[in-house]
Amino acid sequence: MTDRVAPPMHATPDGEAEISLVIRLPWEDVARLGQEAGRLASQMQRPVTLDEAVAHRLRSRPASAAHAKPTESTSTSTSTSGSGSTSSVTAPVSTLPRLSGTA
Repeated sequence: MTDRVAPPMHATPDGEAEISLVIRLPWEDVARLGQEAGRLASQMQRPVTLDEAVAHRLRSRPASAAHAKPTESTSTSTSTSGSGSTSSVTAPVSTLPRLSGTA
């Protein structure tokens, strides 16, 4: 096993944070990321890494998980604060379907 020397998270000069993770994906998902990188490279007219494709995909997706259905063990609750704004609590990320569509 290889030990990583870099910290798992650090600040970037543009004011954002960079997080390093290692994830295990089925080959089908890696192929989809490759297709995404190809589309992005075509748009940007330059080579694109899988890291860039993932970052672009994450940034271009809406922040909410409105497509996710809460499981029966986790219910969605909505509360209203005194200022009239509504906040919603949804199911945890671990209940979301896998990218490959096989849960």
